[in-house]
Amino acid sequence: MAKPALQAQSILSNLGPLVTDLESVYKDIHSHPELSMQEKRTAGVAADRLRSVGYEVTTGIGKTGVVGLLRNGDGPVIMLRSDMDALPVREATGLPYASNVTANENGKSVPVMHACGHDMHVTWLIGAATLMAKSPDAWRGTLMPVFQPAEETGTGAQAMIDDGLLKRFPKPTAILGQHVMVGSSGVVSTRSGVITSAGDSLQIRMFGRGAHGSMPQSSIDPVVMAAATVLRLQTIVSRELAPTDAAVVTVGSLQAGTKENVIPDEAIIKLNVRTFDENVRKRVLGAIERIVNAEAEASRAPKKPEITPLDRYGFVKNDPAATRRTLDAFRSFFPSDRVKDTQPTTASEDFGSFGTEWQSPSVFWFVGGTDPEIYAEAQKSGTTADLPTNHNPRFAPVIHPTLETGVQALVVASQAWLAA
Repeated sequence: MAKPALQAQSILSNLGPLVTDLESVYKDIHSHPELSMQEKRTAGVAADRLRSVGYEVTTGIGKTGVVGLLRNGDGPVIMLRSDMDALPVREATGLPYASNVTANENGKSVPVMHACGHDMHVTWLIGAATLMAKSPDAWRGTLMPVFQPAEETGTGAQAMIDDGLLKRFPKPTAILGQHVMVGSSGVVSTRSGVITSAGDSLQIRMFGRGAHGSMPQSSIDPVVMAAATVLRLQTIVSRELAPTDAAVVTVGSLQAGTKENVIPDEAIIKLNVRTFDENVRKRVLGAIERIVNAEAEASRAPKKPEITPLDRYGFVKNDPAATRRTLDAFRSFFPSDRVKDTQPTTASEDFGSFGTEWQSPSVFWFVGGTDPEIYAEAQKSGTTADLPTNHNPRFAPVIHPTLETGVQALVVASQAWLAA
């Protein structure tokens, strides 16, 4: 076993006694989810935990972000990132620690759930930061845990950057992050290059002319206009891109009208685009604009549609050399069947903003959160697509060994740079 893995093993020898406490932290955060930019309680838990083991802690970065610094002699600076926010989803897991929280979002009361596993991410980082603080003889350098707000809206990383993150804290030698996903619990997987897609969400407002439902000749019907647009948008991927160019165009919302016998004045379409290549991204977005405008013109719309960006995620692209270094560390520590290569996922993340802005190499990987027996049976029967995914009301990572694996992965990856 390589020296970094041996020293990681030494640090992780203290994990066993900490697991019960970390499980309590996880259940507490799961039961008290907070929406994007509202993560005050979660940030407080993270900050208190870091202070208790000797970190310098700065809070309120980008509104609710938390940064810890633990200086342990000369050496690299390693940033470990966790996101904190939850989603406006009503939990349907049936767990004894399920969320019953509601919160205000845009003036409406909505249910809130940790449906994407950020509660597990926070717990992992608390665990890794605690273990590293308790074993200063095993590493040299500076550890910088970062608890980020508002990943779900794609604004949190940039908010921290805009609030002076790059000027107020040391530049990382490497930036490391991980995400719980559907997959066998206990397995870590990553790849060099693009690992998560770019994501673009748009709102399209199409204008017509309202009329009585019995007098359609007096209208310019935005419902028909929007329906034709939705159907035509589906041809972008199937007819305008090569089969080798991966992209997803999903219309998630079409809203128009209030009554069955009233033709409304306008319709609103909300859609989401995922791509893995910047040229493909530009081609898809250009096709959307062309189709939307053409359908409006074909319907004699009184004015051009309004196309409004809602949020934007860049690609997460793993640095090749840093990925090799991280994978070597994983393979020196974990059994071979627990370290996998993965394909890029159409999920999107704002983790990549930190490496891009700091010009530091970054590595992002996935940790399986599905009960291994359930996942193996689903693979055998070809039904893995039926397992509750992130953002599903029934998404709930099995606590063990997901919790232990995530803590181990952060410590092992950190030691690839920090080993004494």
